[in-house]
Amino acid sequence: MDKAAEEREVQLVVFQLLDQTYGIDIAAVHEIIRMESITYVPRAPEFIEGIINLRGRIIPVIDLGKRFNLSTGERTKASRIIIVEVGGVTVGMIVDAVLEVLRVPATSIEPPPPIIHGIEAAYLRGIVLWNEKLIILLNLDRILFEHEQRALEEAQERLAAAIT
Repeated sequence: MDKAAEEREVQLVVFQLLDQTYGIDIAAVHEIIRMESITYVPRAPEFIEGIINLRGRIIPVIDLGKRFNLSTGERTKASRIIIVEVGGVTVGMIVDAVLEVLRVPATSIEPPPPIIHGIEAAYLRGIVLWNEKLIILLNLDRILFEHEQRALEEAQERLAAAIT
């Protein structure tokens, strides 16, 4: 491996969900906003909390705890919505708290083990051990299955058409 590849860093947004620490690539993050009122959408998948209006854009919001079949944490002042790009769709992800933005060497990312605390390995990009803290890296492109992405896109289009 050449020296440039060894020194390459990955920048992560690190957040808390229940008692676990997760990270996502900062390049996928549009912004991080405070919790706000979320409008319920009938017949949406269970892990879709609803939608928000973000400066005129309708954004579906995913409850990551429900997505991973974890119990949902209590919403607090620290709760945030991370606006990300998932397979070409802009969505919000509810997290318990955003902890930091971290730069880690790409070489410190280990492949995911088959199962970690009930989350399927398909969602995972890898694991980083950083300052004695285990950070689970999520693969945002796999957070939603293809049929779920299509359903989200269609719902977003219908909602946008209904509003305009």
